[in-house]
Amino acid sequence: MATIFENNLRKMKHEITEDNSVSYFIDSEPINGFIGQKIKLEYLDRINCVACDRDINKSFNGGYCFPCLQSLAECDTCIIKPELCHFDNGTCRDNDFAASHCNISHSLYLSLTSSMKIGVTRQIQEKTRWVDQGAIKAIRLLSLKRRLHAGLLEVEIAKDMADKTNWRRMLKNEVDEKDLEFERDILLERIKKIIESGVLSEDLSYLFDSEEFKNPSSKVQQIDYPVLEYPVKIKSHNFDKNPVVEGILQGIKGQYLILDTGVINLRKFAGYKVRLDAGT
Repeated sequence: MATIFENNLRKMKHEITEDNSVSYFIDSEPINGFIGQKIKLEYLDRINCVACDRDINKSFNGGYCFPCLQSLAECDTCIIKPELCHFDNGTCRDNDFAASHCNISHSLYLSLTSSMKIGVTRQIQEKTRWVDQGAIKAIRLLSLKRRLHAGLLEVEIAKDMADKTNWRRMLKNEVDEKDLEFERDILLERIKKIIESGVLSEDLSYLFDSEEFKNPSSKVQQIDYPVLEYPVKIKSHNFDKNPVVEGILQGIKGQYLILDTGVINLRKFAGYKVRLDAGT
């Protein structure tokens, strides 16, 4: 085997090609070509914070040191729960971050991961988000002016619909099929009633003037992952318990490598220094 990568991990990069298939990269190295071959990942006993690069013994929230976890805007609770945005209270950790990541157009969307779920993401990274979560199909519902607005709607809709993925079923490719265009139209009517009811803390009536609301025409994005064989049972590899992970790479979905020996979520180990060897 040849060494393909030796550095601190970040989440895998990817792109959806014209035929809706996903091409994956670790750093800048394309890795789809190693599917069907033996690979070996070895944790080299070093972790660096993905933000400040300091050496750390333990990472938090996907690769951050504890001081960054406590201070950075991207680690605040409102990133996971956008309905808790506190920018208007003057207590945002970083107003520049808010301007570039939060107070910009966000999408409220439906996706099929393990079942149909509601989700929120910056509009400029819709496809990135859909692939990261392992969705096989997704569709935009609405564009909103701020992350807060999308979060408020998501919370109301999630009272009757999932907003999280069953990652084990997603990796087994066990997906409850739905007609997303049909479900979109039903949900838009529900959203109208939610806004008109006055239960939200923000006035979102501006949505009624949008073409997405008046004449919904968003199309379903199909996503095909490079997988030779999906696992029947899920066994997770963990660098903190075993520094060496090896086996035949059977596929890639979401941020997971699927091996014949188990699966590993590379995003979970962002900041870990790892060597990847691959080849016949």
